[in-house]
Parts: sequence; C-alpha cells; structure tokens
Amino acid sequence: MDETLNQKLDDYIKNMPSLSTTMSKVLEICNNPQTSPADLNHVISLDPILVGRVLKLINSAYYGLEQHVTSLVRAIIMLGINTVKNLALSTAIMGLSPKEFQGLNSEGYWRHSLCVGVAAKFIARKRGIDSMLLEEYFTAGLLHDIGKIPMNGVLPKDYLFTIKDADLRGVSLFRVETENMGINHNEVGERVVKAWRIEGALGDAVIHHHNCVEYKGDHKDVLYSVAAANYFASLEEIGFSGDRHPEKIDVVVWDALGVNREILEKIRPMVDQEIEKAQIFLNL
Repeated sequence: MDETLNQKLDDYIKNMPSLSTTMSKVLEICNNPQTSPADLNHVISLDPILVGRVLKLINSAYYGLEQHVTSLVRAIIMLGINTVKNLALSTAIMGLSPKEFQGLNSEGYWRHSLCVGVAAKFIARKRGIDSMLLEEYFTAGLLHDIGKIPMNGVLPKDYLFTIKDADLRGVSLFRVETENMGINHNEVGERVVKAWRIEGALGDAVIHHHNCVEYKGDHKDVLYSVAAANYFASLEEIGFSGDRHPEKIDVVVWDALGVNREILEKIRPMVDQEIEKAQIFLNL
C-alpha cells in the first residue's frame, strides 16, 4: 500500500470527530472488570449529550417504565454497564457528519449497519443467548463496517470508483478494495478499533467479519452472527454500504449458529420492524 495513503488513513482516524475524550474514558472504564455504576456516572455526567442519551433511552418506549427516571446513576444501574457502553459507542459513530460520506451514501450505509445489528441480535435471541448480552450483538453489527468511513473520507473518488468496479465485475467489495487500493475495510477497521480502544467481541467483529472462518479468538459466536447478518443485509439489499455481491458464508458458520439463509429471509418483516425500533435507541 502507498505510504502516503497509509499516513493519511492514520491521520484521519486520529482526528475522527466521533472519538471524544468522554468516549475514550467511557470505553476505558467499561473495559475494567472492577467498574461500578458510580465510576461511569462520574465520567458521563461531564458530557451533557451522553447524559441526555442515557436518560432518554431508559425513559423511552423501548423500556416501557411506569415511572420517569431522572437520576443518571440509577439509569446506569438499570440499563447495565454493557448497554451504556454500547450506547456511547453508537452515539459516537452516529456523530459522524455528512461530510464523512462523500463516496458512500450516508442513509444507505446507516440502514445497512442497523440491519446487520438487528439481524445479529435476532440470531442471538433465536439461539437463546442471555438477554443481557443481546445489545453486544447489536452494537457489533452496527460497528462492523466502520473501516469504510476512513477509506471513503481520505479518498472518496477512489472509493466510489472501487464500489462501482466491484458492482460491474460482480465480485465482493472487500476483494476489490484490496486490489484497487491495497487495503480493505477490515484492515482499516482494525486501526479504528485500536485507536478507539474497542476490545473483545466488538473489535473482533470489525476486524474479522470477512475472514471469520480463520478466526481463532474467544468471540466466535458474536463474529459468526455478524458475518451471517451482514450477508443477509447485503443480499436483501436493506440499506447499502457498497457491496452488492457479498462472498458466500462458509457452511461452518451456518452450522455453528444453527440457522440458515432461508430462516433469515423469512424474518425480513420482523427485521424491518426492529430497525425502526433501533432508531429509538440511536435517536436518528
């Protein structure tokens, strides 16, 4: 890969507007197993936007509480540290401005990302995953294509050409990115993950969703769910993030999850409904 492009990508990621000081601290605290709601309260209370998001979420129809919650620390306790972390991440990436989408279509990109998050969460729920863990599947799906943002931001014309080239040739965008630009969105996503200090399943989903069969880490379940959901979203053309010809998912993934493409196609109406619900979570 061209060293100039390499440097431009690193500079872009370093200055991505979504990586606020509060965001970095929230992730740092949440990655500490000894974290308490009071620790999170101390950091979040300094960010009025995130305070508003947390309180809006706990008081939304999504949770259906009878009494209005006004205490931030109580809201954190009720939502759970993992959900608050996911909300902070979601708030961060949704904070990207329209100028970040010069080649990509912003509406198509976010709808695709939402669909992958919703479908990954649906797969997890269908398989009986603990309800307390479901938001991690959703956020992993929402974040999976974050590597496309710097690629598009640094070289929008080149990236748009790459998207069109992949479509004309009938092959995956992931493959043509590597051929045309010398780097792909998994690799750029890994740089974002490191810069944002996103650990565990969320980071692994960003880095490995196009080579999940080769993955040897501890978060195969989330990764496989995101990979299957991404394939479903692309085939069903729910939103658009540049890939009209996704590579087929290995049978190993379907077998591990205990679901298949046909099952996912049958739940299309439910996915559409859940995407609308997810917009409450993200305050689109």
